[in-house]
Amino acid sequence: MSNTPKLLVVDDEPAIRRLLNTGLTRAGYRVVEAATARDALSALHIDKPDAVLLDLGLPDRDGLELVPLIKAAGPALLVVSARDATEQKVTALDLGADDYVTKPFDTEEVLARVRTALRHRLSAESDAPVVRMGDVEIDLSNRMVRKAGEEVHLTPKEFGFLAELAKHPGRVVTHPQLLRAVWGAGHETDVEYLRVAARGVRMKLEGNATQPSSIRNEPGVGYRLMV
Repeated sequence: MSNTPKLLVVDDEPAIRRLLNTGLTRAGYRVVEAATARDALSALHIDKPDAVLLDLGLPDRDGLELVPLIKAAGPALLVVSARDATEQKVTALDLGADDYVTKPFDTEEVLARVRTALRHRLSAESDAPVVRMGDVEIDLSNRMVRKAGEEVHLTPKEFGFLAELAKHPGRVVTHPQLLRAVWGAGHETDVEYLRVAARGVRMKLEGNATQPSSIRNEPGVGYRLMV
């Protein structure tokens, strides 16, 4: 039982907490609930959850203020909120959230996102230098990419773009995060650079930039590496 992941659901709506609790419990997780930011922070330190599902509209504090506090404690963090504005999503992800799901949500989608966030957390803890997706290997330590055992030659910017996604497998990496990491400060709004890099990587790894399967675009927000 101790190896079963524990999840903290933070939402001030009892019906939402019940819905998530039921779905997560059926999927085999242990679930702890909190209705306020204060209770959430208390549960965070007492129960030490492996992942947190966080609503942003809490009665005593804006949920965005909790994002860096939760991430500093170590768990994976999935925002589940009715706020659907692109700016809210980008802010939450830039602050450290692993993913963002808008209400109303499909429970199966939430479960899939939770599984991905937990895998990313384990991957980050193991600090694996090689990320695999199908027949593609991304060797972060040696700055090398192989497809079916053959080396794929990427430009420095293409590799930087792919590597930044590979450091966060399954997680949305926002446009500003990618641009700062690969092109440097001052380029946070040059989104066209990302489109060019994504197109190049897709062509070299998938052979078709118009029907991508490995690098998914989250419109207006960022990119996600599907593993």
